[in-house]
Amino acid sequence: MDYYSAVRTFVRVAEAGSFTKASDQLELPRNTVTKLIQSLEAHLQVKLLNRTTRRVSLTNDGTAYYERMSRVMEEWQEAEADLAISQRRPRGRIRVDMASLIAAQLVIPALPTFYERYPEIQLDIGVSDMQTDLIGAHVDCVVRAGKLGDPSFVARHLADLPFVLCATKGYLARHGTPKRPSDIDQGHTLVRYFFANSGRTLPVVVRSKEGDVTIQGHYKISVNDANAQLAAGLAGLGILRIIRLVAQPHIDDGRLVPLLEDWSIDPVPLSIVYAPNRHLSARVRVFVEWMKEICEAHPQARSVKSKVPRHRSA
Repeated sequence: MDYYSAVRTFVRVAEAGSFTKASDQLELPRNTVTKLIQSLEAHLQVKLLNRTTRRVSLTNDGTAYYERMSRVMEEWQEAEADLAISQRRPRGRIRVDMASLIAAQLVIPALPTFYERYPEIQLDIGVSDMQTDLIGAHVDCVVRAGKLGDPSFVARHLADLPFVLCATKGYLARHGTPKRPSDIDQGHTLVRYFFANSGRTLPVVVRSKEGDVTIQGHYKISVNDANAQLAAGLAGLGILRIIRLVAQPHIDDGRLVPLLEDWSIDPVPLSIVYAPNRHLSARVRVFVEWMKEICEAHPQARSVKSKVPRHRSA
């Protein structure tokens, strides 16, 4: 038995006082209306309607059932109507976490375009380079750079973010401009990034047609925050390996100088991640699609495929 159809039919018959009128209003054959009412009464094991040749009336049980189920049907229909509206004009609150530089350089500057489309959505953006517990923190989704550690989550690829090696003019005036990766191992310092969870530092691997080279490099400062890494590089404390999206404004204004441009660094994938068992609401879906759009439109965040073939390290 289609319980929804049966209850809906019963409510309409009770209000119309006639099987024939109810069948016309529901655009159902009269025989179908009769069978639905019979199935509902058999399911409930009570008689809901008194039937005569002239009219249909509610039994005592039918009256009590109608008073409650008519309200349920009204709320059901209102919920469906609200959902239909939310698909066209999503509203409500989204909690999303992301790295600080992704928020500052990519997402927040583009938010006016998001609110032009979706003025009734509220965004709570948690900004941190630390990995977020999606379930425990009650987060709708997270934007993450790098390989994803938990394959059970659903990930939507947004872009591949290219890296650049760069340093300030002042640093290069003091230490010289490296022409090859091996030059960095001789007399230069790096501003290193390490992961807070493990303490592991990111290796600096560059690639050319000659193969892959890992730059060992000496460092004086290592940080676990992308903003701090950028600040250290801008202070002239060493050579930065940093996402080009972040460095480009400072390259454009002359504060940073790109290095070893004939060599490439593997880009880092950027993904938006959410729990597999969590209902993806209309507001979260439109945010995910908007994130994909702004990544595809950004000159430093488009999907990038290296033109240099992969080689094994010598």
